[in-house]
Amino acid sequence: RRSRRRKNISIAYESGQDDGAEQGTAEPQRPHWEPRDWREQLERIREMRRNRDAPVDEMGVEKCYDSSAPPQVMRYQVLLSLMLSSQTKDQVTSAAMLRLRQRGLTVDSILQMDDATLGEIIYPVGFWRNKVKYIKQTTAILKQKYGGDIPRTVEELVKLPGVGPKMAHLAMNIAWDSVSGIAVDTHVHRITNRLKWVKKETRYPEETRVALEDWLPRDLWREINWLLVGFGQQTCLPVHPRCNECLNQDICPSAKR
Repeated sequence: RRSRRRKNISIAYESGQDDGAEQGTAEPQRPHWEPRDWREQLERIREMRRNRDAPVDEMGVEKCYDSSAPPQVMRYQVLLSLMLSSQTKDQVTSAAMLRLRQRGLTVDSILQMDDATLGEIIYPVGFWRNKVKYIKQTTAILKQKYGGDIPRTVEELVKLPGVGPKMAHLAMNIAWDSVSGIAVDTHVHRITNRLKWVKKETRYPEETRVALEDWLPRDLWREINWLLVGFGQQTCLPVHPRCNECLNQDICPSAKR
């Protein structure tokens, strides 16, 4: 299953890059589907996110690494914070990263640290025992294969233990300043299905990513994760969404009116 997933990612991004390079060649051959009211919905979400005061804005991955560190160390810290963030609230990830950075967070410092100590530092992030194992394995690979740096392609990143597609696309964006695809987490997956931004309901984030990239303009790919994650943390909650506070209440297909 894992090899199939990597293959899909590779195919998807070769296609996406061709579309950008040869715009207008293949496009007219098929009708272009896009969701109803999506531009207006997007503008209203931007308005609701204008204050940038969601947890992701204050304690998200982009706030967790040492921006004054050498570029290679910074990129490693970005990847590590992404690995810690899975199934974990931003507040918990941020606190764990701060504790790691206080000990000097580098490839070598992690390799020299025993598993028990690493576990104590990152606890209580979700699935912390598994993450200790994945962090140690991935860090060893980075040291041996990449000279202590992180890979600069999605295909190589998702081969690392504990690194999924969402993390890989965010790592490309934050660490390498490259838009390789849309990073789809539970918030993006949930909200885009509620807004009907997918042709048919999707069950998994990877399905959602492929569906979104089929129609969403590429110049919005970098913004959409940050925008929808914060919106999902504050308004479009997993349970009991605050529809009465949402500016999209009148044009959201899933709004509770």
